[in-house]
Amino acid sequence: MVRANGITLHTQRLDPPGPAAAGRTGAPTAVLIHGMASDTMASWYFTLAEPLSRAGVPTVLYDLRGHGRSERPATGYALDDFVDDLAALLTGLDVTGPLLLLGNSFGGTIAFGYAARHPGRVVGIVAVESAPPVPEWMRRVRERLARVAARLPRDGAVTEIGARRGRVAAQRAAETQRMLADTSLARELPASPLPTAEALAAIGCPVLCLYGGDSAVVELAPTVCGLLPQTRVTVLPDQKHTVLIDRPEDVRRLVFAWLAEDCSLDLAQPTTA
Repeated sequence: MVRANGITLHTQRLDPPGPAAAGRTGAPTAVLIHGMASDTMASWYFTLAEPLSRAGVPTVLYDLRGHGRSERPATGYALDDFVDDLAALLTGLDVTGPLLLLGNSFGGTIAFGYAARHPGRVVGIVAVESAPPVPEWMRRVRERLARVAARLPRDGAVTEIGARRGRVAAQRAAETQRMLADTSLARELPASPLPTAEALAAIGCPVLCLYGGDSAVVELAPTVCGLLPQTRVTVLPDQKHTVLIDRPEDVRRLVFAWLAEDCSLDLAQPTTA
């Protein structure tokens, strides 16, 4: 548990094992940022965290404010608050070198927001089913949060989710309902001040965007490439917004190939988590 930006954040740090760490003192630190509402750092922990660490990349995961085991203040859920949390967490962990930021869904938006403020520190961004904080993406976030906030309090909604998707999904839905009831997230986040297009376009590091072919988020790929022409886009056919969880082996393969080809990182081949 790390005190950062006035709250306590639940954090996991995976340092490379001895053989993988040898000769990799200059490797960037990978920071894995999960998505909004029903997600936690577990989605990264069980998919990519250990393979990155075993390949020699120091790896940091954390639960966003209000999520998982991190503190849940009643207010403070604008994009800037999440970016401030990340900056303060890195200071608290004494992570001072280059960063490789990986974000799932809204976690990718936080990564872009951090890179817009600190372009010199970020050497690569992986965004899974995500986009930079541009107005069209934030409109979709607002609509999604509004739908969830309206649906979950209805009688039988959580039970229905459990019947269709299982016990864990029901538990996450119930926790999401509590979070939206106890915090200003659904109001604050959509109203966030956004970085300027010029600040986002100044992000010069390599970018990898992974999308599910059956997800509506893939519609934003042309916007991302227009803003950041160095972006490599890969679409996984027949996949939805949960591509990180549903196709972890493919995500690992694509990320490691991109790290070698676009970021010039000589890493061991990914291993099964």
